Amino acid sequence: MDGQEENVTKHEQLLQHIEQLKVGSKISVRGLARELGVSEGTAYRAVKEAENFGLVVTKERIGTVRIEKRPRGMTEQLTFADVVTIVEGHVLGGSDGLAKPLHKYVIGAMKEQAMARYIDAGSLLIVGNRDNAHSLALEQGAGVLITGGFSTSREVRVMADELGLPIISSRHDTFTVASMINRAIFDRLIKKKIMLVEDIIGQKPRLQVLKVTSSAADFHLLVSETGEHRFPVVDEWNRVIGIVSLKDVSELREDQSIEKCVVRRPITASLQTSLASAAQIMTWEGIDFLPIVDRNRKLIASVTRKEVLQAMRDAQKQPQLGETFDHLIWNGFAEERGEQNELFFHGFIIPQMATDLGTISEGVLLNVMTQAGRRAAWDVTGNDHVVDNVTTYFVRPVQIEDQILVRPIILETSRRTCKMDIVITRDGNVVCKAVMTLQSIDHA
Repeated sequence: MDGQEENVTKHEQLLQHIEQLKVGSKISVRGLARELGVSEGTAYRAVKEAENFGLVVTKERIGTVRIEKRPRGMTEQLTFADVVTIVEGHVLGGSDGLAKPLHKYVIGAMKEQAMARYIDAGSLLIVGNRDNAHSLALEQGAGVLITGGFSTSREVRVMADELGLPIISSRHDTFTVASMINRAIFDRLIKKKIMLVEDIIGQKPRLQVLKVTSSAADFHLLVSETGEHRFPVVDEWNRVIGIVSLKDVSELREDQSIEKCVVRRPITASLQTSLASAAQIMTWEGIDFLPIVDRNRKLIASVTRKEVLQAMRDAQKQPQLGETFDHLIWNGFAEERGEQNELFFHGFIIPQMATDLGTISEGVLLNVMTQAGRRAAWDVTGNDHVVDNVTTYFVRPVQIEDQILVRPIILETSRRTCKMDIVITRDGNVVCKAVMTLQSIDHA
């Protein structure tokens, strides 16, 4: 076994060791390195990957802690540890409860008797320098966020430690911390909507692979068993070294090795690659098959263009969980049809689209033209598209509250591409133009 493979093995051992630790255990890079006999650099890389996997969390003044790994579907739910980071706070007590999920928050701008009706287990009381309110929240099973940089009494800290419920202090005021938490929840709703490769591979059957020593007969056996026409080729450590397809082996005799037919150094993706990115990668590279690998290029699964596109279509049928900048920019535009059934869009320039000079941002203009172009391409072909190239010409400035008209003009379409002019006018005068080529991500 070579040195590189030995490092990989140590790395995997470290991850397995971290995964087996009790939830709430504190982890030190130096301690890990000493316990498993590896360098601190190797231990550090393992801790960072464990953080990416959601096995641990690292917080200022607290350190690295083993946490309960949450399913992808639960990523919109904050923990008390997340709140500490969001509000730039520090923990006064109850640090053992940082991994607990936050169900809701309550602003303590009321008398304690009324406050008790709204506080329950798993909630967070946001309140100022009121020790009685702090202890009331802990008794109800809630955490406490103290605003204004205030602290709390020693008795409350002891109670927090005994109950495992965090007491957090932040220098910000109540309105600011509530806004920060709202923003974080909103962002996580958007992240939940974005589907990743890991969301679809769990439903796939066991992965079939070949080795460079496999024969054409081995390949054809897999074809008959699975109905697939291409397979990843791996080495003895399950690292992806290539791909082989039915076309590649068509000239081989049944007893011949596939080694010379393997397409080496294939394009790959990871579990954290978004489905949209996977679709674009396959479109730009002209491929229909994507091996999914870990950081060491070890094979985890594979996806096809058909699987990715179907999952994306299914996701689009789900309700919106939050608005991206694209949604916010496009919300003010309405769609209409011309006399020849051609598509065009009109809307107003809102203040958020402007620069400090009061005119519309060129980046926003480009975003508007891109969204209009993709909608026009879908209208003509029924396919989703990504921008291949675009050339823009900014002719006149556009101001806040100006009404603009966006008109895509289709020049040519094919199975793979759609080329168009996009013209933006204000009061009949051209303010911006673009020549845009889009590439379909739906073509086989």
